[in-house]
Parts: sequence; C-alpha cells; structure tokens
Amino acid sequence: MPTTNQINVNSGDNLLLVGTMKGAFLFRSDTAREKWEKAGPYFPGRSIYALAHDGRNGRNRLWAAVNSPFWGSFLSSSNDFGLTWSDPETYNIKFPDGSDVSLKQIWQIAEGHPNEPDTLYCGVEPAALFKSTDAGETWSLDRGLFDHPHRPQWMPGGGGLCLHTILPDPSNPDRMFIAISTGGVYRTDDGGQNWQPRNKGIRAKFLPPDQQYPEWGQCVHKVVSHPSNPDRMFLQHHWGVYRSDDAGDSWNDIGNGLPSDFGFAMEIDPHEANSVYIIPIESDEFRCTPEAKLRVYRTKNAGDSWDPLTEGLPQEDALETILRDNLKADTHAQRQIVWLEDWRRLLDDDHRRFAGNYVREDGEDWLVSTWNTSNRRNLKVRKGGLPPPILAGQTV
Repeated sequence: MPTTNQINVNSGDNLLLVGTMKGAFLFRSDTAREKWEKAGPYFPGRSIYALAHDGRNGRNRLWAAVNSPFWGSFLSSSNDFGLTWSDPETYNIKFPDGSDVSLKQIWQIAEGHPNEPDTLYCGVEPAALFKSTDAGETWSLDRGLFDHPHRPQWMPGGGGLCLHTILPDPSNPDRMFIAISTGGVYRTDDGGQNWQPRNKGIRAKFLPPDQQYPEWGQCVHKVVSHPSNPDRMFLQHHWGVYRSDDAGDSWNDIGNGLPSDFGFAMEIDPHEANSVYIIPIESDEFRCTPEAKLRVYRTKNAGDSWDPLTEGLPQEDALETILRDNLKADTHAQRQIVWLEDWRRLLDDDHRRFAGNYVREDGEDWLVSTWNTSNRRNLKVRKGGLPPPILAGQTV
C-alpha cells in the first residue's frame, strides 16, 4: 500500500480537497499560493466521489464519500485534517429495510440552509436524498422524494441514476432544489415533504420529436445559482444550456454562440451573480472538447452572450473530457480564481506544478496551477481560514 503523507493546516491556510478514482488527497498553501503541500492518499484504491469541509458550529470536520464496487459506499469523517478517519461499523447511508433498492454510490455532500448549522445532505445512486440534523451522526431518507410517483420511471444516465446536485435556497429555509440524471430538476417548498418537477422549457433532445419537452425525465448535468439571487439559476443539460429567472418554474435556452451546448461542468462566479463558466463538449457520442481545443466559455450577462477564454490553455490536440465538478470557483474575497482540472502532467519534485490544472486569477490568461494528483475525479475549492469554512468538496 502507498505511504500516506500528512500536512499541518494553520489558521488562514488555503486547503484543497481532491477526490480521485484511487483515493483522496489534501493540498494546503499559505495565502501566497505559490507552493503547495500534499497529503494522502487516503482510502487508497477507493473511488472518492465527494468531499466536504464542515466548519460550522466550531467544527473543522472533513467528510469523504468512500465508494467501492466490492465493499459498498459509506461516509467517513476526520476531525484532524486527515490524520485519522472514522470507520463506521455499519454503513451510515443506507436505504431502510424493505426498500426495493440498495445503495450503489454516494455522489454529493452538501451543507443545509444558513439557519441549519448541524444539517447535512447526501445525494446518492440510485437517486435519493439523505438528511442529517445532528452534524452527520445519524442519517434519514427523504421520504417525500423517495416515495415520489415519478421515481419508478426515472432512468439512469451514462453515469448512473444519480442525484448529483443539491441547492438549498439561502433565502427560504423550506426551499431546496435537487437535480437527477436522468430525472430532471425537482424543488421542494415545504422542507422536503413534497417535491415538484421544475423542467418546463428544457428540451430532451434524446427523446422522440413529439416527446422532447416532458414534465420530467431530463438528463440534467449541473445546476448553479448565486446566493444573492437564488431565483436566477443556470443549468447545463445533456444537450442545452439554460437560465431560469423564476426559481425553476420555467427555463430559457441561452446556448447561442457556443461551439456545442453539450457538456457537464458549470460554475458561477461567487463575486458576480450574472457571470457563469462552462466547458462545452462536442457531443454525447464524442465526449471531448470541440476542435481539440480546451476552451472555457464565460458569460458576464447571464447568458446573453458567451466569450471563449483560451489564453494559456492548449489549443491543439486537447481532446479533453471535463466532467461535472471539475470546474470550480474560489470564494476568495479579494480575487476571482477559477480552477480547471485537466489532469495530464505529473507533479514536479518541488511541488510547484501539477498535472494539467489551470488557474485563472482576475486577468485573461490561464496559468498551469500549482497542484494536482495523478487521476481525475472531483474538486471543490473555497478560500477561508480556521475556524471559518475553508473548503467544500463534491462528485463527478
């Protein structure tokens, strides 16, 4: 087994949580971000679909969704930045006895509403939502969604029947959005007791021509929103890029001007509510960047127009596949930083250059970023310090 490295995390440090198909890694740097230290691998040989940091109520707790096709899936936590991890005797995320399904993967870990400092959510495969109100000690299945009459008709997408997006509305403690591939967007307005599909206007191109605007069944790949305007939402579909200005009641196509409106990755600028980043993929049959060019497209006007960001990114022989959570924005208060993971080079001996990850800081150029691992799966970045939250992690 590989030797696991450890790091010391200090107040004010930047921390990255990186999940891969072969384990989890932590990277830390001071505020200069010029040199990074690596810790891990944790859970070597296991797929880490989601990582999260919970810094609420005085905690500094890491969460990892540990997945194995042989041993199943469970949540593990660490209160000492990876030095030790919990090893539950029984799996903490599981369907009740008598259910017609069993857990396959844990795809998402998310914090609850701002007024719920001990609430966590998990999205899993087959598509279901689990909730904890005691900081992860115990978990319960959201029966409102699980017992929904649509559930038997949801179909798995290429990555499985997964609930991959969880968006609590910060302005309404009873409202939350989830997205399922392939099921669509659903919203609750009563704390999870009832869920309604919110897919009006989203075209399901893969269905027969006369059935391409169903009430549910869309293959949604990602949904984002900004806390300053949670009613405005952006959505990357299996085919199509959309915006809603009414909390998902209706969606409008905003994909004009893109080389392809197929893709997975989408991120909103934490400093600009109308700025969104996406990475087009050529098609569902050829899931690589169009024209072998790695281009991040950005809108600054909520999708009215899109501009390619290419300086510093490879524009030849870049047949890349950037998946759902491989594009993340840092909430650093002073700078706009967007991380794009591409996973092609290896870490240099001085820990200064990482495998094809690119970072954008305010300007128009992309620079090879200063961190990486040797496999791709998941990344989520947040700036902060200790004890405030420093990071939240997520699955592809």
